Amino acid sequence: MNWWLRRPEHRVAVAPSLLAADFTDLRADIAAMDAAGVDLLHLDVMDGHFVPNLTFGPFICAAIRRASGLFLDAHLMITHPQRYLRAFADAGVDAITVHAEADSPLPETVAAIAALGLRRGVSLNPGTPLAAVEPILDQVDLVLVMTVEPGFGGQAFDARGVEKVRRLAELRRQRQAAFAISVDGGINRETAVVCRQAGADILVSGSWFCRHADRREAAAVLRGTDHGAGD
Repeated sequence: MNWWLRRPEHRVAVAPSLLAADFTDLRADIAAMDAAGVDLLHLDVMDGHFVPNLTFGPFICAAIRRASGLFLDAHLMITHPQRYLRAFADAGVDAITVHAEADSPLPETVAAIAALGLRRGVSLNPGTPLAAVEPILDQVDLVLVMTVEPGFGGQAFDARGVEKVRRLAELRRQRQAAFAISVDGGINRETAVVCRQAGADILVSGSWFCRHADRREAAAVLRGTDHGAGD
């Protein structure tokens, strides 16, 4: 079974997006996330070309690796991800997620990720149909459904992604596949419920989670294990 899905009672995994972390004291902020019981860290890598923003690259990912033993998923929002796979692998990430819309051949790119010994992820923008990734669903460990346009944090949730999650869950059952389904963008108390109900396994939350006064409570809310979770 896929690592992502080995959870007690199929518990939903919580993945803070470090785009919303406190970079003035990143080590302490990551430690606080770990203490709150998160499952993995989501690293938003942006090149200023594929998306209209710049964040960080392998050097910062390597620093994050030194600061944490948590599972690291590098979400490459970059135009030519295949050129940088080795650099991110050397930085110590555990998974690399690339976009279906990027200018690199998808089957070859996910094969190259696997050859580096890493988990393979593929991501879809809100306007990209599932048909873009259906042929390679048996070759990936993770499908990341974007529910905002990639590039900036704090955007409103795009509900079109819920049907994608639902359809991915159906395809996984039909094909007896093992990929996990992750959702990224506008994830909060309310949207987490509909994503879980649709079949999401991993919820990526940046602004809402990182600004929550009690992150352990926030993680429980996202998982639906708090009282009054709504599902």
